Amino acid sequence: MSTQIDQRIAEAQWILTELGFPRAQRNERSALTLLALLDLRPEEPWTAADTPLRGITEMMSFMRERYDKDYAPNTRETVRRQTIHQFRAAGLATKNPDDPGRPTNSGKTVCQINSLAWTLAKSYGTDNWTERLTTYLERVGTLAGRLERQRQMRRIPVRLPDGTSVDLSPGGQNPLIKEIIQEFCPRFTPGGDVWYIGDADEKFAFHDGNAFECAGIGIPHHGKMPDVIVQQADEGWLVVVEAVTSHGPLDPKRRAELDQVLQSPRLGLVYVTAFADRATFRPYIADIAWETEVWIANSPDHLIHFDGSKFLGPYD
Repeated sequence: MSTQIDQRIAEAQWILTELGFPRAQRNERSALTLLALLDLRPEEPWTAADTPLRGITEMMSFMRERYDKDYAPNTRETVRRQTIHQFRAAGLATKNPDDPGRPTNSGKTVCQINSLAWTLAKSYGTDNWTERLTTYLERVGTLAGRLERQRQMRRIPVRLPDGTSVDLSPGGQNPLIKEIIQEFCPRFTPGGDVWYIGDADEKFAFHDGNAFECAGIGIPHHGKMPDVIVQQADEGWLVVVEAVTSHGPLDPKRRAELDQVLQSPRLGLVYVTAFADRATFRPYIADIAWETEVWIANSPDHLIHFDGSKFLGPYD
């Protein structure tokens, strides 16, 4: 029986992979959830798949009784949040088809495999599988595809001073990076060339490799890079901006790291730490390195200067 169980779970995982589910929704737990929704036992052929109405507690009982997988009671919420939710989002299962008006927190909540997915599952291992999979994907699509489209819709468009458009991933410090490009740069680096923009997801959202090479600066591919670098040609400056939302101001240690990474024989380094507002800035006041600047996005016309003999300029 153990061999049958392992084989059946592997088959269910393969089906979820073919349906385009991300890695987190094609693990053993998700495979067993699919099998529970199909009421398919290890020894039965896929043609025996059914479409019962099942709550998560019933699904977990099925996993324990038919597949010897005894998950802890607190796994119930994991099944709901990390598997059932994604199955419903992908169109694989429907919540409360017997009573769509059932309250969200009802103890009678159930799910059911959709008819198209049920028909597809019954064809596993037959000559009809490929054709029915194609039909299913054309009509329903994949969760991975939907998530990617949603992600692209939420991306943050940023227009550089030269008109170049860059899309940043949503979240993290990227909304503040957009403010730096569109509000800080026109005020304090007018006419400057953006050489680098980091991204919370992809790190190198934009970088001018030729400019760095001509300046004799090697770009590291792991860590250390700030969020925005702008070259102010008429001043011979490289303005280095760190965007802070939850951590990472330009403290003395960080400044020393960037001094090593960005040193150039012909460009002076100017350091700026950017915050969205004063409330975010306040906890970091004691950490800011001397001879650097602070810019606050909701007061865009002003800089806070941390000591030194000059305002907004490089120091040896």
